[in-house]
Amino acid sequence: MDFYTKIAWIIPMFPFLSFLILTALGRSYRMAGAAIGSSASLLSLLMSLLLLYERLQEGALDYSNSFEWISMGSFTLQIGYEITNLTAMMLVVVSLVSFLVNVYSAGYMKDDERIAVFYSYMSLFAFSMFGLVLSDNILSMYIFWELVGVCSFLLVGFWYSKPSARAAAKKAFIVTRIGDAGLLIAVLLLFWYMPDHALDFTMIQSVFQGQAGSITSGITTAIALLIFLGAMGKSGQFPLHVWLPDAMEGPTPISALIHAATMVAAGVFLVARTFDIFEASAAAMHTVAYVGGFTALFAATIALAQNDLKRILAYSTISQLGYMMMALGLGSITGGMFHLFTHAFFKALLFLGAGSVIHAVHTQDVREMGGLGSRMRITAWTFAIGSLALVGIPPLAGFWSKDAILGIAFDENKLLFAVGLAAAFCTALYMARLFILVFLGESRGEKPVQDEEPVREGSEGAGRSLESPMIMTLPLLALAVLAAVAGFVETPWSGWLSDWLGDNGEASHGSAVIMILSTIVLLLGLYTGWALFRRGGGERLLVFQQSPWLNKLLERGYYMDELYELVFVKSLKAAGDALNVFDKYIIGGLVRLTGALASSAGRGATRLQNGQVQAYSLAAIIGILLFVIAIVGRRLLS
Repeated sequence: MDFYTKIAWIIPMFPFLSFLILTALGRSYRMAGAAIGSSASLLSLLMSLLLLYERLQEGALDYSNSFEWISMGSFTLQIGYEITNLTAMMLVVVSLVSFLVNVYSAGYMKDDERIAVFYSYMSLFAFSMFGLVLSDNILSMYIFWELVGVCSFLLVGFWYSKPSARAAAKKAFIVTRIGDAGLLIAVLLLFWYMPDHALDFTMIQSVFQGQAGSITSGITTAIALLIFLGAMGKSGQFPLHVWLPDAMEGPTPISALIHAATMVAAGVFLVARTFDIFEASAAAMHTVAYVGGFTALFAATIALAQNDLKRILAYSTISQLGYMMMALGLGSITGGMFHLFTHAFFKALLFLGAGSVIHAVHTQDVREMGGLGSRMRITAWTFAIGSLALVGIPPLAGFWSKDAILGIAFDENKLLFAVGLAAAFCTALYMARLFILVFLGESRGEKPVQDEEPVREGSEGAGRSLESPMIMTLPLLALAVLAAVAGFVETPWSGWLSDWLGDNGEASHGSAVIMILSTIVLLLGLYTGWALFRRGGGERLLVFQQSPWLNKLLERGYYMDELYELVFVKSLKAAGDALNVFDKYIIGGLVRLTGALASSAGRGATRLQNGQVQAYSLAAIIGILLFVIAIVGRRLLS
């Protein structure tokens, strides 16, 4: 039974048609955007679920279908789509989160004049991600990869009237271009070295699994590292993580979509899709593992000192993506993809919950919130479930997926296991701080409406319920359920997901001792946060109060933006200024000198051509004398 597998190409067509229709209708059809965009995402979700049902049947085989795209002499490039268990899982994650975000946005963006444009961009975004997942070769995947980047640029800068939104969109586009350049070079190297210039994933798998000597180890490592460079850009790995926190300038539903199921997930999926190349290079695997581990701890420490609600969650995303990369680098596709699967639900829940809070109080500064738990009960309880799932408290989804990563790290690399535990402690600490400052205690005041977020009338007033409308809370409830139960697809007593994905690497969950140890670390982090912030003693950790420089260091993200400004922006600007001076005064000066000489010669010739016979005779005599002098001088010299 493979009917839905064979027509899987329809899945991206629904959001693509939505994009075309909404673009044709224009911004005047405001509420048509929500209806058309949500309907298209629902159809994609239903098709993805039917496809997943087929893939769950015993004996389901991988399926691919392609047609001739480019033919040049003896070379032919095929393009098409491929269905595997990995791609089927990704399709469900993308379509489900996309549908819930579309529904939520109908309430969150209802007062925005460009809501139809917003939905058209979201539809194009979903189409791009579906195309990336379904691609059967790395070249077509790269095309959709770039289209995902374009859509993120449009959505991050959606409120383009704000200078900060324009700057964030440009920053995201430019930083990710660095990684994309590496991916493009990797594609070109594969084209050059692969037998018959084949670029489809099936051939890549057979070549790099066999390692029959057709591609040397040095070239293999170079290709893998260049692919990883592309993944670092999209998935915000150090040092290409700097665009992700600034991307919070976009509407909050887009933050949920980017951080949960589309752009940042693309990098992890890319490494998993080309995993055979990485497995053929020990150096590449170590690089992925250590960069991921470092990023997980690096971003988690920064989140401790942030005060912007969405930026805390953004650094949390960077940290969790580091966990996924660490798992892949340690050889476990299951560990990386399992955490991507669970993370999509609880991180979408947290961002949409943050949007519900911002929608009510019109500020993103957690120091200006407090006491919202009693006035936003649904948002508070669902946010609590998402927070505990992110921290990894049993039996919620994040516990099982994070434990899978810690288990493989303990087996393969004790240093990375310690790094993972430290990052887990920081995660528990900053999420405890976040939840207490936002939902518990007493209100620290509500600021007036800010222009960067939509307005809901009637939200002011002490004691009045600030809960968001049902169209926004229903997606929160659905995601809360998934954040609670999604982890049971892979447990220590049932390795169903690893078997289904066909992961030949380790899928260890570690011993009971490791599970208990990790849980103790997480509870210790939560208790520390509770003890420090439950009485409203301050918004900063005690160590930060005693060491303001440390707080400033983490608040500024270890000054990475300032470092890039100094090393790249200012140096390139200085080089550009120098080249401008050279062009203006050297190159331009020579051009102007040549023009002046020609102009002077022309003016002299104009004076000579005055129509007077005497002047012509004098010129002729002077010419003859010069000619004679030249001949005589030449003879004398010889």
